[in-house]
Amino acid sequence: MQIIHTASALRQALKSQTNIAFVPTMGNLHAGHIHLVEIAKQHGQCVVVSIFVNPLQFGANEDLATYPRTLEADCDKLKTAGATIVFAPTVEEMYPDFDGNTLNQTMTITAPPIANELCGASRPGHFSGVATIVMKLFNMVMPQVAIFGQKDFQQLFIIKQLIRQFNLPIKAIGVDTVREANGLAMSSRNGYLSVEQHHQASQLNQSLQNIVTQIQNNTQQNHIINFHQLENEAIASLKTQGWIVDYVSIKSALTLSDASSTDSHLVVLAAAKLGNTRLIDNIEFLRALH
Repeated sequence: MQIIHTASALRQALKSQTNIAFVPTMGNLHAGHIHLVEIAKQHGQCVVVSIFVNPLQFGANEDLATYPRTLEADCDKLKTAGATIVFAPTVEEMYPDFDGNTLNQTMTITAPPIANELCGASRPGHFSGVATIVMKLFNMVMPQVAIFGQKDFQQLFIIKQLIRQFNLPIKAIGVDTVREANGLAMSSRNGYLSVEQHHQASQLNQSLQNIVTQIQNNTQQNHIINFHQLENEAIASLKTQGWIVDYVSIKSALTLSDASSTDSHLVVLAAAKLGNTRLIDNIEFLRALH
């Protein structure tokens, strides 16, 4: 396994490769990331994993400075998992006009309107930062396939639009969320949770499961479903259990527009804080309409 820090060295290493699968990460890798690498190995002979904590997608009061950076341990895990190349660039490498204080990235990708909803409502500019860095990485790696976890459902939706609308010859593959034993979606930010919070964090997924169950039951019984009522009930329940809720939302999984009575392919998404730790989760599901 090669560990590469510059775009020029990466391009040189990939020059003779024709079947590249790419897994972009911010490091502090867990079993969910390793699962993405395993899926990547099924789709490409050369598996490139990037590790870069991207400043452009962090807001002013977010955890950029404290985001865990564990490159050595990450590389050990990736070597064991069978990655071909780890690309771990510096901020200066990814942002050529970085002056040590300001990125000076004046050219950015304008994300679509959905980027201002859900997670984007409380994280303005976040998805523009994500789309910009992903485009940079795509330009450097030039993969045929890119692998993403579906825990970041909105992010994957936007990246698929990026690929389609910029005519990129890349197939984006979404991989089911890997969960801990209590149902909590694996995340690098789970490390911020205390033991007690970690146990309580399963409530987020449970609230989504409850919504899915109610929708499926009401659909089978041909009852009219009030999606907003289900959202509000879940928000109220989480709040009584000590959560600071950003949103709970039921959407069309195909368009991320508000769910309607005629949608059969749905996704219920949530973001909420437990203490100071912001967690996200979602469940994508189908319902059989009569």
